[in-house]
Amino acid sequence: MIYLFIFILILLALLGAPLFTIIIVGAMAGFYSSGIDLSVIAIELYRISDTPVLLALPLFTLAGYILSESNTSQRLVRLTRAFLGWMPGGLAFVSFVICAFFTAFTGASGVTIVALGALLYPALKQAGYKEKFSLGLVTTSGSLGLLLPPSLPLILYGVIAQQMGAGPEFSIDDLFIAGLLPALLMIVMLSAWSLWANRKNPIPLTKFSGTKLLEAIKESAWEIPLPFFVLGGIYSGFFVISEAAAVTALYVIIVEVFVYKEIKLSKLPIVMRDSMVMVGGIILILGVSLAFTNYIIDIQGPAKLFALCQTFVTDKLVFLILLNIFLLFLGAILDIFSAIIIMVPLILPVAVSYGINPVHLGIIFLANMQIGYFTPPVGMNLFIASYRFKKPIIEVYKATIPFMLVLLGTVLIITYWPQLSLFFLS
Repeated sequence: MIYLFIFILILLALLGAPLFTIIIVGAMAGFYSSGIDLSVIAIELYRISDTPVLLALPLFTLAGYILSESNTSQRLVRLTRAFLGWMPGGLAFVSFVICAFFTAFTGASGVTIVALGALLYPALKQAGYKEKFSLGLVTTSGSLGLLLPPSLPLILYGVIAQQMGAGPEFSIDDLFIAGLLPALLMIVMLSAWSLWANRKNPIPLTKFSGTKLLEAIKESAWEIPLPFFVLGGIYSGFFVISEAAAVTALYVIIVEVFVYKEIKLSKLPIVMRDSMVMVGGIILILGVSLAFTNYIIDIQGPAKLFALCQTFVTDKLVFLILLNIFLLFLGAILDIFSAIIIMVPLILPVAVSYGINPVHLGIIFLANMQIGYFTPPVGMNLFIASYRFKKPIIEVYKATIPFMLVLLGTVLIITYWPQLSLFFLS
């Protein structure tokens, strides 16, 4: 009977049923078969709504949506190019940095490609970079920034992991700190590869211009303080994360609506609605997933999964290799928010049993998801880039492979060198 039920759920998923309905039906069926009152699902939904840090999700999402609707991306490109464009491989480095920053705030890789692609792709080709290299760079850079604050996936992972209570206690701030060095390593490794890949194709350097830099700083004067609000406020202890999110959202609204006036006041409710529709879907899936997680815990699912893993895998390093392979595959076929919500409750207790720190696991998880965005054959960024730049999907595949290999090497360093993530927490 159970196999028939699982088959029906899979069939419904393939037919396009909303994810939260699949999860909640599974949870209800599990609780009913165990004789547990179904009111436990409503209790779980209330419990997640009472989580203070969850307030940060809609507020940071709103700020990201407003930034993506304004001309912030153009100003940031001009600023970073004026500041770093004189360096060897400067424009490539600028592209990595600006995409990482933009993705960190918008939380959506596809938005970065759409918003920045029209600026960076032609600029790279005009600067002398080969078309294939430029295409691969923009496609892969679209997912940089998932490890940087205030990344929504980082917050979501933290909320779920805290609800699980597996392993040492940690805060969302710890996750923000843990992601800094791994994200920096990714940018440095990609920049080094860019220099090496273009060693036979010297790119003319742009002269540093103090005048252009001052103009760019003046143009972006209202947006430059934004990271300091988030990082400085949180790490100084002046704000908790939900307060930092509220200040960020309010600041972005004032700057983009009333200072730059790039978003009309009449359009602001539309942007708010669109951002809250996405957040509402995430929170609904999160609530029913935690209810389903409770059922999994009740039937000792993680313990059984750990026992099964130990039958075949007794070494922590081997487990990490298999985990990376699984997460890369998962990232290629599943949206990052769905992957976090569905898989973290299962993976986290098993990983902790192997002695893996929950904070380190979060960085490993998101680093793999980041690569999954452009892993053939179905990585989401591949299709977005193909559509955005009007290129055959096979051409996009080939362009991204060198960058993917570099990031795979980086993920191995992140995985097997925990102190890279935990250095500032130790």
